[in-house]
Amino acid sequence: MKDAIASGDYRDRVLEESHWPAFADPGMEEITLGDALRRTARATPDRPALIEGRKGGRHWSYAELCRDAERIARALSQRFRPGERVAFWAHNVPEWLPVFYGCAMAGLVLVTVNPAYRRRELQYVLGKSRAAGLFVNDDYRGHDLEATAREAAADLPDLREIIPLRDIPALLDEGGPDGPLPRVDPRDAAVIMFTSGTTGAQKGVIFHHTGVANMTRFTQTRAGLRPGGVFVNPMPMFHIGSLGHAGIGSVMLGATHVLMPEWEAEAYMAQVAEHRGTFSLLVPVMIEQVLAHPARSGYDLTSLRRLTSGASVVEARLIRETRSELGATISNIYGQTEMQGSVTGTHPDDSDTDMAETIGQPLPHMELRIADPVTGATLPIGAQGEIQTRGYQNMIGYFDMPEETAKTLLPDGWLRSGDLGAMDARGFVRITGRIKDMIIRGGENIYPREIELLLAEVPGLASVAVVGVPDPKWGEQVGAVLVMRDPDAVPDVAALFALCRAELAHYKAPRLWYVARALPVTETGKVQKFRLVETIRDGTLPLLQQV
Repeated sequence: MKDAIASGDYRDRVLEESHWPAFADPGMEEITLGDALRRTARATPDRPALIEGRKGGRHWSYAELCRDAERIARALSQRFRPGERVAFWAHNVPEWLPVFYGCAMAGLVLVTVNPAYRRRELQYVLGKSRAAGLFVNDDYRGHDLEATAREAAADLPDLREIIPLRDIPALLDEGGPDGPLPRVDPRDAAVIMFTSGTTGAQKGVIFHHTGVANMTRFTQTRAGLRPGGVFVNPMPMFHIGSLGHAGIGSVMLGATHVLMPEWEAEAYMAQVAEHRGTFSLLVPVMIEQVLAHPARSGYDLTSLRRLTSGASVVEARLIRETRSELGATISNIYGQTEMQGSVTGTHPDDSDTDMAETIGQPLPHMELRIADPVTGATLPIGAQGEIQTRGYQNMIGYFDMPEETAKTLLPDGWLRSGDLGAMDARGFVRITGRIKDMIIRGGENIYPREIELLLAEVPGLASVAVVGVPDPKWGEQVGAVLVMRDPDAVPDVAALFALCRAELAHYKAPRLWYVARALPVTETGKVQKFRLVETIRDGTLPLLQQV
């Protein structure tokens, strides 16, 4: 990595090419997650650390959370060896946090598992990670998780122990208040998270302690979370946006983490009002639901000052409405699981244009460039290419998948994102698409992102996804899948097509138009375009009109 710049204002930088050398301020900490929790517990032992965000929910102070984590760590150290993988399969229950930090203190690697998974998916994650242990809740939305786990165990030779969450009190007693714990290095593996599956394939990404600890500190600091703040969190804990940004970020900054069982707009408003929430990470559709909720005026949301958002574009309209209606700013962030979370973010006082059209500037200690996807050469300012990162946040690799790791982590340290973007002279980055999403129509390369951004501003459209539809003549044809704000409304395809023809090159205008009730998304709000193409191919999503 090129030498980091020691000081200076981000706003003063003028780049000569699409390469952002890393900033060294503020300093990075080489710290384990366990030591981060211990430090905050010493500094503010009585501050609320974790609140179960429902009526009558449980509470932990920082001293109590640290005590429980250390007891769990001692108990786990008697059952597992440092470096072994222990999985956690449950929805948003507060047990996630003491178990997570207990694993970190014991030198174990926590494997997060989506609670919506069925037996086949569970077996894949546990088998791929060679998990030795599994914490499991009793059920999730009527699915008996524990029974499924015990059935799956028959085909998982590495899985030695299944620990129901109801047994955690016994585990706390087993660990006791005293006893040695193994030495943990800040660069040791801490977490394995499986990629979200927007392209169909899942790989286990290995994080280290220093990576996620500093990523969350830098991200939340830029977005506006402050020590003593209250982070109300409805995001799923198996994902970096929740376990990382809220579960680790709150500890790094000494904030209170209010963990909701799941997303529901009115329940979220109730938790913000009750606990005087100051900060949240919400995807755009969640913010829309809060703004549109008929009961919003009945809740005091004046404490909510800062939001972060990602997974999809945050429109200028939504940024303006959030500021005027809620008095809150939005920091648009960008990252990937392979980057241990977010690597860029907008500042709360950036212009509306920068906040709505960019993913901000890189975070401290991360180098970022726009590169030619074929040659790897750094591109001129404003040119479209692949977003690549280099620095402490890059993943250790994909677990037990060296060939896949080598495709993503290049020998010189650059990580290939697979995302397309462009950088201006100030270092602000725009997302322009996915390399795998690129449509090739009659030899012309078409990137769906610019078409989606154009259509996203059309009144009456809730969301839109542009995909390549197989075509015998053109190879691929451009298809637009629309979701209407009014489910019974019929889009004016002729007007939409005319708009695209007027604003874009003629070959980019979608010829095939579809209407869906909703777009298929991951649990974290990322559109699964491969599933849309599948429904078009098999006729599940019928063609509305061809132009």
